[in-house]
Amino acid sequence: MSDPRVIAPNLKRRLSGVTATIARLVPLQVQWIDIAATGLGLPSDIPHIPLGRLPFLSRKPLRVWHARRNTEMLLGLILRNVFRLRLKLLFTSASQRAHTGYTKWLIDRMDAVVATSRKTARYLERDAQVIMHGINLQDFTPPKEKAAVRQRLGLPDGLLLGCYGRIRHQKGTDAFVDTMIDLCGRFDDVHGIIMGRATEKHAVFLAELKDKVTKEGLSDRILFKPEVTVDQIAEWYQVLDLFIAPQRWEGFGLTPLEAMACGVPVVATDVGAFSEIVTDPSLGRVVKPGDIPALANAAAEMLSDRDSLARSGTAARAHVERNFDINGEAKTLVALYERLLSDA
Repeated sequence: MSDPRVIAPNLKRRLSGVTATIARLVPLQVQWIDIAATGLGLPSDIPHIPLGRLPFLSRKPLRVWHARRNTEMLLGLILRNVFRLRLKLLFTSASQRAHTGYTKWLIDRMDAVVATSRKTARYLERDAQVIMHGINLQDFTPPKEKAAVRQRLGLPDGLLLGCYGRIRHQKGTDAFVDTMIDLCGRFDDVHGIIMGRATEKHAVFLAELKDKVTKEGLSDRILFKPEVTVDQIAEWYQVLDLFIAPQRWEGFGLTPLEAMACGVPVVATDVGAFSEIVTDPSLGRVVKPGDIPALANAAAEMLSDRDSLARSGTAARAHVERNFDINGEAKTLVALYERLLSDA
């Protein structure tokens, strides 16, 4: 795209939640507005404008610059104040911590701010529109035959619990392992799946978890699986009976939504947007982060009534359909872009 009206920058080469958000939203939003991504590490199949072209864009049209990081807010200010592009600067915040003075300075210079949850909005010292993330309901959907998917993936019968995502202390992978050790002592037919990537920095952490499971004699019941590609992850949710999101800190956190879209109820810690996603006991449970007995007891309560567990999965899917369709997120952002563009 040679001259988009909206530009979504991604100034980080390594895959991150921001990169994934841009990759999910821009291909949808381009149906309704001229939008392009720019920057590093982006999929080749989404509308894109090279970073090097930005200073040479026409100064006549008004555009929206949608930043999601400090570096991107700063570049937007440079493009507007130094290169004299006509830009409306928009920032989306997912952070749930007090902002530094530098970040506050950048945010104060934005024309509009979006928060990805009500909890996030409370950390912003200015008005923000809450627009929560959505999920692709065509990619993430309940299985037609769960047993057949399990068989194809070589997974055991019985109750399957999962914990997916980056393997590190912040994500609570160790809390999931401890929870599963507890649950394996209470239920004979419970198995757990841990799936994700541990960077070199966290390799020792992963090795210690595997060693702990081995010493407990549970290597055949608590399974460590390698990370799969984006197009394969949905089927790993589809095989589950319950998803555990044990994070100690999170910005937003998409994994509970991905599980619920696949008809899987959730036990989550009260971080990120989890308490704004799992809003009713019919959908799952929310417990204090780092409280392993609470995680285990909440999961055990749900697992003890298999009929209720199945009903919770059905309710979870319906809840996501009503409230977290990614098309709703995309259209709400487009409406905000159009308001900014009309406010010349």
